[in-house]
Amino acid sequence: MTNSVSRLISIAVALTLAGCGSGTQRQAAKESGGMANAAAPEINVQIPTLDGASASIDQYKGKVVLVNFWATWCAPCRTEIPWLIEFNQKYGPKGLVILGVAMDDEGAKVVQPWVQGQRFDVNGHSQTMDYQILAGNSKIADKFGGILGMPTSMLYSRDGKRIKTIVGLIDHDDLSKALDSQL
Repeated sequence: MTNSVSRLISIAVALTLAGCGSGTQRQAAKESGGMANAAAPEINVQIPTLDGASASIDQYKGKVVLVNFWATWCAPCRTEIPWLIEFNQKYGPKGLVILGVAMDDEGAKVVQPWVQGQRFDVNGHSQTMDYQILAGNSKIADKFGGILGMPTSMLYSRDGKRIKTIVGLIDHDDLSKALDSQL
């Protein structure tokens, strides 16, 4: 095998492991300690909902908030959706709010029908996404400090401090432990 072919294979493997988007730094940034305890994004950030209204981070004061940047075309994003549904059902009554920020370039016109039409196996039951889905873009992502790739999830404590940032596929058990400790 030539060196150039070997390099191309290495790059392809690295991009596959990184998740969707430009998250080639996944291992180094998997759980970014540098972002821990960062203040929540601008409290008045308005993020459009799929129906044209908007949601503000401010409306979730006193709740534990998980912001999940994802896209309909992102395979790792689709892998973790059933886990997010499960977390919403388990921890929602205890004060968890999950905000799914869809980063599809086409926005709500693509995301809305996708969300309505998709069913996910959650512990043996076919379910739809049952948490708030918002229409994101790069400007909104920048208000959260930017994202390296998708999926990217940010967990905020009840007092608005960022306590965990996960670039790439979430680890179900690790996130469950973090949620248990916050709720």
